[in-house]
Amino acid sequence: MGTHQRIDKVAHQHLGRLLKSSKVSFPSIKQILHFEGNNGPDGVKRKSPSVDEPWHYIDPKKPHDQSLIEMIIDHQVNLGRALKGKNEERAAFEAAWLAHAIVDGLTPAHHYPLADKIEELFGKPHHERTSVKEKNLIKGQNRRDTISKNWEYWGGGGIFSTHALFEFGVATATFGKKFPMMIDGNDLVDLKLRGYEAVFRDILRDVVELGTYEEFSRKGWTSRLARKVYKQLMPLLIKAVCLGWYSSVMLAEEKR
Repeated sequence: MGTHQRIDKVAHQHLGRLLKSSKVSFPSIKQILHFEGNNGPDGVKRKSPSVDEPWHYIDPKKPHDQSLIEMIIDHQVNLGRALKGKNEERAAFEAAWLAHAIVDGLTPAHHYPLADKIEELFGKPHHERTSVKEKNLIKGQNRRDTISKNWEYWGGGGIFSTHALFEFGVATATFGKKFPMMIDGNDLVDLKLRGYEAVFRDILRDVVELGTYEEFSRKGWTSRLARKVYKQLMPLLIKAVCLGWYSSVMLAEEKR
């Protein structure tokens, strides 16, 4: 539905205002969007299931759940190096994949402990499902068990169907909307003092407190939920991407 691309475009516009006095040349939005879609993390899932596939899930209740945080920091540092080295193509790639990881990590549907549930239903870790068939069809102990497990995963109110419908609703609720600048000087000072990981975790906490996924699971899509997504959730995602990119610019501006 192009939600990642939409967020990238708005974040890129906001970043441009922050970089008016910077000498760092940031990739154009066209260059960045080249590494979304089929050339982005979601494209890897379709082309080579579970082979070097990025896993953009995080459990906010577990402080030790660091794998996504580490992935984000890796992209942030690599983007800073590419910007400093004036490697435009690498910078565009890192900017796109950094933004994608940030947005996925802050998307409420990605806070569900999916890896644990996949292992329970499929009988193997998510990274061992190495074909499209293995990723989409659960083989139970018998016919009844197979139907039951697949319905729990794909059926109405199921684990992945709920995930997909929530993300579809987010895309629909925010289509064509405009999002004002949410970043001021205090945010930049805070970013410089504490670093991006601390800022990301603060935004993650704010997203969790909104309770949008829990509300959707109970009531489905309502006008109240759509307004909350548009006015509160999406601005937080855009802010996180913009500050993530800006943190890499700060790295590029540091003296050698």
